[in-house]
Amino acid sequence: MGQDRPNRTVARGTARSQKRRLPWPVKVFLVSLLIPWIIPIGPVVLSAYRIVLLLSLVPCLIMWLRGRAGPIRAPDIGVLFFCIWATISVAVVHGISFAMQPSGILLIETMGAYLLARIYIRDAEDFSNMVGFVTKLVLLLFPFAAYEWFTGNKPLLWAFGLIFKTVESAPQPRSGFWRVQGPFEHSILFGLFCASVLALAAMVPINGQKSGTRKTPAIVVFLTALSSMSSAPIAALAMQSMLMLWNRILRSFPSRWKILGIAALAAYLVVEFGSNQTPVQFYISKFTFDQQTGWVRLLIWEFGSASVLNHPLFGVGFGEWERPVWMPSSIDNFWLVIAVRYGIPGVAFLLGACLWMIFAVGFKKGFDEKLENYRLAYLISTASCMIIGTTVHFWAAPYSWFLFLVGTGAWMLDVKGDGVSDASGRARARGRSPSGRASHQEKPGRYSDETAPQEKRNRRVR
Repeated sequence: MGQDRPNRTVARGTARSQKRRLPWPVKVFLVSLLIPWIIPIGPVVLSAYRIVLLLSLVPCLIMWLRGRAGPIRAPDIGVLFFCIWATISVAVVHGISFAMQPSGILLIETMGAYLLARIYIRDAEDFSNMVGFVTKLVLLLFPFAAYEWFTGNKPLLWAFGLIFKTVESAPQPRSGFWRVQGPFEHSILFGLFCASVLALAAMVPINGQKSGTRKTPAIVVFLTALSSMSSAPIAALAMQSMLMLWNRILRSFPSRWKILGIAALAAYLVVEFGSNQTPVQFYISKFTFDQQTGWVRLLIWEFGSASVLNHPLFGVGFGEWERPVWMPSSIDNFWLVIAVRYGIPGVAFLLGACLWMIFAVGFKKGFDEKLENYRLAYLISTASCMIIGTTVHFWAAPYSWFLFLVGTGAWMLDVKGDGVSDASGRARARGRSPSGRASHQEKPGRYSDETAPQEKRNRRVR
């Protein structure tokens, strides 16, 4: 027994040394999402996350072209074509000189965030590390959110404002409390960012957590998102909670998701043929705090879709879209904004890329129980964001987070029957980690007891 103790010590030390951490570019990006600075650089106004994505875009693009992210896939092309088409659309509507700045910002926020995930989230360990890090960020926001919810004061904006100019404070009382804005431009954005993490925090184990210990972080994430007191984030929380509950109750039924799909289709047909509203209008009008908001959103959908049909190819760019003079210019529908601004091809490229990723990951075979939970968490989180996008617009940091989130699931398409991704296996065969980091396993002079030379094992025994 005494002779085995050194061997176990060496094995445990080797296991710890082989455990990878989240790549630092991803850490810096995720932290920068919560920094509300507005930094003017010449005619361009940059924020912290834009600077990070600007610096990482070209290296990530080069690594993507060299195959570091695995094979180039249809969503990659869809996101790239969206950026190209958006640039063409703005140039056609406003001119080339005007198009350069907004198109460059769009490329950074869209392709930059998406490729960052494609390059650095390459296997289950990277994905778990990413989920753990972003969950800790939301947990860190909770005490500040609670304080802001009760008092209306914004400690994060105040603290960051001591160094650089920040986004504007927008205090909004509701039901005797204050809607939490956090470090974002609006309470809706704060709620959307936090709500999108719920399924990830609840289903993906962090540092070997058991299912029971994941409840507390998930509850805190839920409460943090709830403090925004916005209908869209609350709808996202409800949707994810119901899907996770459905999976838990019917986990012994392999066809549970087919049953849910049939039920959703039946509900769609009931609304389509049994209501005076279309399913989209029905959903938009019901997921609101009050009827007034629902009525305005219906008018936005009516006049916004008419604008798309009147300008189907290139949209209206950043110009005015056709509507009554008394209607606000904002459009509370992410997908409709894309269609109005860049035309039908623009929304088709971006929506098609997201849907392709969702369905490709959803129908992928060969997952074990752990990876099945990872996949389900990714699908629930990403799909809820896409659906909630029909009732609210994504912009600024949460927009880049959404594109990053879409890209974090691509590694699942490389998973083989043994639960290891092809990219992960090829990278480690070259002595590199899937994200390009040197693998501890291949470093000379560092080996486990199983691979040590026989004479060293004999020397320890003697």
